[in-house]
Amino acid sequence: MVLAPTSRRPVPGGRLLAPVEAEPRPKWWIEGLVIVWLCWVYDAVSNLTPLRNTAARHHAESILHLERALHLDPEVALNHWLAAHPTLGLWAGNYYDNAHFVVTLGVVGWLWWRYPRSYRPLRNGLVTCNLIAFVVFWLYPTAPPRMLPGHQFVDVVSVTGAFGSAHSGTLATVANELAAMPSLHIAWAVWSAWAVFSVWRGRYGRRWWSWLVWVYPLATTVIVLSTGNHFLADVAAGAVTAAVAIWLGALAGRRWAAWRVVRSARVAVTTGEPRS
Repeated sequence: MVLAPTSRRPVPGGRLLAPVEAEPRPKWWIEGLVIVWLCWVYDAVSNLTPLRNTAARHHAESILHLERALHLDPEVALNHWLAAHPTLGLWAGNYYDNAHFVVTLGVVGWLWWRYPRSYRPLRNGLVTCNLIAFVVFWLYPTAPPRMLPGHQFVDVVSVTGAFGSAHSGTLATVANELAAMPSLHIAWAVWSAWAVFSVWRGRYGRRWWSWLVWVYPLATTVIVLSTGNHFLADVAAGAVTAAVAIWLGALAGRRWAAWRVVRSARVAVTTGEPRS
């Protein structure tokens, strides 16, 4: 059994409580299998892509039409501005292709190593977030703006040759390019920000700098819109997906904790041993 390091919890006035009991970390290989399973489900949905191009483009056209009717369509203006600045576009493309993997996996690893008690419900939220998105990808495939002909969107990531681009070359054969709704870039960014924010808030209290983590999903929003990869509606759907998944993960965590308390009490009554 791998134990997390003990830590002291702060209380008002700057004092520290005694170290809390170390929490056992979930087995790393089980967490790895969860990631592999999610990749398998994503790949299964991606395999349907060749059959859904027409429906995905129709859905994208409908979203763009609705946004324009509501005057909530900043995608074209942002996209054309970024396309006119190649160097900035290259940085944005690299951010789009890599930041969501690096940051999300980094936060997952940090939580697993340092805060296993917080890790469990947050991990459940992230898994739920992906499953919700996969269901939507399956039921409502949506092409990104860059794939719509006649609207003058520029595929900034492909044009600038960003590192790790899944818009061309070998990676394009395994990526699901009809998965714009909801935006998993935004969902993962919101989850990552909330995970760090909630841990910091519990450990350090309401410090002003803990709010800086929300710059990350805001920056991601600008990037996914300006590179021509998502509509504003995709961004909103991604944020809602993350919020619902986080809530469900926390709810499941509370139910699990309550069940363990009841089970412990029943064992104690049966064996006559005091509860631990």
